[in-house]
Amino acid sequence: MSRDRVVPRGHRFECNSRRTRLFHLRNICFIHTCSENYTISNSTDRESPVRTCKSTLITFRLAKCVCDEPAIPLTTGDVRLAQAQELWSTARDKPVKLRMETSGLGSEPPMTIHQMFLATVQKYGDYPALRVKKDGMWVSLTYKEYYQHARAAAKSFLKLGLERFHGVGILGFNSPEWFIADVGCILAGGLATGIYTTNSPEACQYVAHNCEANFLVVENNKQLIKILQVRDQLPHLKAIVQYKGELEQKLPNVYTWAEFMKFGANVPDSELDVLIDCQKANECCTLIYTSGTTGNPKGAMLSHDNITWTASATGHMINLKMAEEELVSYLPLSHVAAQVQDMWICMRFAGITNFAEPDALKGSLANTLREVRPTSFLGVPRVWEKMQEAMKAVGAKSSVTKKKIADWAKGIGLQASYNSMNGDSSVPWGFTLANALVFKNVRKALGLDRCRTCFTGAAPITKDTLEYFMSLYTPLFELYGMSESTGPHSISWAEGYRIMSCGKVLTGCKTKLDKPNTDGTGEICFWGRHVFMGYLNMPEKTEEALDTDGWLHSGDLGKHDEDDFLFITGRIKELIITAGGENVPPVPIEDALKEEVSIISNVMLVGDKKKFLSMLLTLKCNVDDNGDPTDELTPLVVEYCRQHGVIVSKVSEIVNKKEPTIYKTIQEGIDRVNAKATSNAQRVQKWTILQRDFSISGGELGPTMKLKRPAVSKMYEEYINKFYGE
Repeated sequence: MSRDRVVPRGHRFECNSRRTRLFHLRNICFIHTCSENYTISNSTDRESPVRTCKSTLITFRLAKCVCDEPAIPLTTGDVRLAQAQELWSTARDKPVKLRMETSGLGSEPPMTIHQMFLATVQKYGDYPALRVKKDGMWVSLTYKEYYQHARAAAKSFLKLGLERFHGVGILGFNSPEWFIADVGCILAGGLATGIYTTNSPEACQYVAHNCEANFLVVENNKQLIKILQVRDQLPHLKAIVQYKGELEQKLPNVYTWAEFMKFGANVPDSELDVLIDCQKANECCTLIYTSGTTGNPKGAMLSHDNITWTASATGHMINLKMAEEELVSYLPLSHVAAQVQDMWICMRFAGITNFAEPDALKGSLANTLREVRPTSFLGVPRVWEKMQEAMKAVGAKSSVTKKKIADWAKGIGLQASYNSMNGDSSVPWGFTLANALVFKNVRKALGLDRCRTCFTGAAPITKDTLEYFMSLYTPLFELYGMSESTGPHSISWAEGYRIMSCGKVLTGCKTKLDKPNTDGTGEICFWGRHVFMGYLNMPEKTEEALDTDGWLHSGDLGKHDEDDFLFITGRIKELIITAGGENVPPVPIEDALKEEVSIISNVMLVGDKKKFLSMLLTLKCNVDDNGDPTDELTPLVVEYCRQHGVIVSKVSEIVNKKEPTIYKTIQEGIDRVNAKATSNAQRVQKWTILQRDFSISGGELGPTMKLKRPAVSKMYEEYINKFYGE
């Protein structure tokens, strides 16, 4: 029986047959020969062993091929690693050594993306994988169909000229096409690269040029226009694909999704299989670009093993069950947290990914959650805060009796949650009734009645919000990690969490606190198979992130408690160093004020190299259809003001008049925060309310609603200077 064999570059081919025919298909050279012996030996090393076998079909790649040994059949269990000497790399085609343990956790055999995908397809091929709403109805793709679509996309990329280790940029809201383009790119040997939909044309150009993108896959005409504006600055770009709607105008090398998917129809499966067989678990397959809050984004290179091992380890740590998980995909897939959860963990555990509507964060997410009823849900802090505000607004309109019942139940829920957190299985008297009257109804209204794990991550969350959900007997489990750790490094889950903690280190990984101070606080450093390969084309930045021993330095400060739960205390770059030389972490002070004064939406502490601390504040307001903040106060703020004898409905009415009563309540809140300060240097002396809340579109918040401090400092420099008479 014939088998395909790949002759690596730098090896010579010898055949004893006189009857050899040579023909070419694109960059594959096929040699048909009779069943004679052939040998493959390394032309640069005469002492290397000679391999001999019989075959009727031998293939070898004339162009760029990274194979360093004969191809092996497509199987799910074979370990495929390329030879590597270093733990890190900044070259797209250079493999790395894996941080594998010799035994136990962390020693599991490495897998490629294809091996992980194929293992799921072979066992759960007829199970639903992707669900999306079309014309008001949910439609599904099974794992077999998902796999077939991904292979079809891979063939089309090859037909149109995707080069090995070149990028495929994907710019659009979460959808089956996003997943298929990403996985198809990886199967075809490219580097899958998400691009934030909020990026400017210039920011898109930077990412696409940095990864030498051969293709850009865009959602719609709005995103297409961005790329067309910078197209002439992308020398590696071969085609653009629009995955939703028809093209508004026909342009050269710009295709609809349907047109794109047909291109590879005549590409043989064997050609794609050769490429898949070439892939090694310790090679790069994905780029995650940091949001670039301090300079240009950096392309974090993730290997196959980074993704497959992390997906498996995370799922096992939180006790995911095969073919039982269902989630809603709505956070940007260009962010590592959403991608790892929505794509890779779901694929590894044969779960169902349901795609939210594009306006999810503008209000439709609540409806999707109620329809899908996910088994797990990841929300950034602002999503949980918005849920909290919405529930409080509903509660404010309830009758006196209902309010009393709710307050009684929440007291019981909070105590029960704390008992559970501390390993005490007992519940307070009345819990069963409180659960029936309040908790079950709230979870059902939120669409979280089937949810076993509610996660929060990507930015700090306040104790007030955590305790609010604990009072509803729906604890939020904090995650901590970064793009450079393939997402999670420490995880909280039902059997292991502490309020305000980010949980325990991912099973099979290690944490080191570098240069700890007297109370044990130091820089959090990571070790494990989740640690990234390096930053693409940025050796200096990579050496800043990875020390000589291979530990990843996070830039975050933290400490452990006696039970090894990790607590984040601040970020080194965010530390405010006053003129007197005192280090002040801003987040605890900012969160404390938000807890003291419920009408405040965002806070930013300033005072680096200054004699005292000051604050920029924003008020909670409604958002428009585009998710942008308006001048209208939220109902809760309006009611808060009314209770203090002030009748207002707009932010401007408070700010322009410097409404004395409201300003007084804020000052009283700041006074209470100052009373808890550990030193005079940590007291806030001046503050101002801004006319407009922070937002992604405004530039103050990143894609996951994390505060962009350098950007805010620059935008509101005039206000900051006034604090200090400058």
